[in-house]
Amino acid sequence: MTIPSGTGADTRIRPIWQRAGLWIGGFVAMLYGIEAVDAVLPADLDAAGVEPRTADGLWGVLFAPILHADWAHLTANTVPALVLGFLVLLSGIGRGLAATAIIWVVAGVGTWLIAGSGETHIGASSLIFGWLTYLIVRGVFTRKAGQILLGVVVLFLYGGMLWGVLPSEPWISWEGHFFGAVGGVLAAWALSADARRARRTTTSVMPR
Repeated sequence: MTIPSGTGADTRIRPIWQRAGLWIGGFVAMLYGIEAVDAVLPADLDAAGVEPRTADGLWGVLFAPILHADWAHLTANTVPALVLGFLVLLSGIGRGLAATAIIWVVAGVGTWLIAGSGETHIGASSLIFGWLTYLIVRGVFTRKAGQILLGVVVLFLYGGMLWGVLPSEPWISWEGHFFGAVGGVLAAWALSADARRARRTTTSVMPR
């Protein structure tokens, strides 16, 4: 079936890199919008972060990654969020969003369970650490050369960040970093199930 020129909707699909850029760019723009609202409102939106082992603090599992203490906190997260989030989404928007959802939940719940009482944990760095480990280990599970190579490059460029999963300054949520990183590994494993299953099937039918 053909649609005469000028008479139907534009059915062109943007290249994946454009869609990935729009998604992560839109997400980061939303973070700036939220911080701007937080700066002008008398209410403290940051109080909606993860408060360990409190009922109200569970809401922070949903809200913590989009809240930041101040503009300096947000700007420090901006470039790694743009770069790593873009690379995660390049493998497919749906798959990238699924990985992000896994990281989001694991980071929030893990922080809620083990972080110190009386603290509030916020910031997109939990996602950033999850995206980082996802990109580094994904190729190990899929055995795809391109993903392995990308993982090596990402490890070389951003691997130093992984020290952030260890306790350091009291104002840094190492728990969020740690469980974000754990979530990234779990996401890479869960979303590589098809590749691992196909590899086992291929191995099982090889002539002996």
